Amino acid sequence: MKLNFLSAGRVRMKKSIYIPDADRSETIDLPVSSALIRHKQGNVLFDTGCHPSVVENAEERWGPLAKVMKPLMSADEMLLPSLACVGLEPGDIDIVVNSHFHPDHCGCNQFFKRATILAHEKELAAASAPGAEAAGYLRNDWDVGQTIETVAGERDLFGDGKVVLVPLPGHTPGTLGALVNLDRDGQFLLASDAISLRKHLDDDQAPRNTWNADALLKSYGEVRRIEKSGATVICGHDDGQWRTLRKGREGYE
Repeated sequence: MKLNFLSAGRVRMKKSIYIPDADRSETIDLPVSSALIRHKQGNVLFDTGCHPSVVENAEERWGPLAKVMKPLMSADEMLLPSLACVGLEPGDIDIVVNSHFHPDHCGCNQFFKRATILAHEKELAAASAPGAEAAGYLRNDWDVGQTIETVAGERDLFGDGKVVLVPLPGHTPGTLGALVNLDRDGQFLLASDAISLRKHLDDDQAPRNTWNADALLKSYGEVRRIEKSGATVICGHDDGQWRTLRKGREGYE
């Protein structure tokens, strides 16, 4: 089995959203990523990043959210070119796991037409609720015609313990992580925005863009338990960590 981290965008936001004591004039640049897991039973994408149209016109796609989350990337830093660099096309993907339905995590779902889309049942409910757009759920990104298969708790994707979905609520009601068990390089917990920045876990601090801080702090406890068992925690948007990871063709096994 192989794990490849793929660039799927880059955005700029106010730093105080993530670091509460930061000056409100400060900004923070955040990588947006996808993880490709190549298992003998199928190819899995964990998150699909930003829609490619936001490179040229974010406001048309994202509306007011484009003023909060400003795209910085070029077209070749998006998911589909990144996927092509490892020799795959959208039709080669069997499963897409959306950690949650914010547009920097499900923006390319529409291109994976033969894939099964997996998400937590509470996330689908939150994204479908009245007023969901104000909470960052944009229907033209997450509701694109494919059937969405929901999960309620932990889910072993292939029944062999190699890829296990782990509920980590708090950032949103149905945030999912994925625990990936590799033969050579060990365990990786793809934590998504349950741990946007490593600093949040180290300081036991919830960022401002948190749906439920108490739930998030409980998820921190689960992440620490998994990390103590030997897993490397992969944060959702930590630029310092992102720079240290092998990316593209240079993956993990």
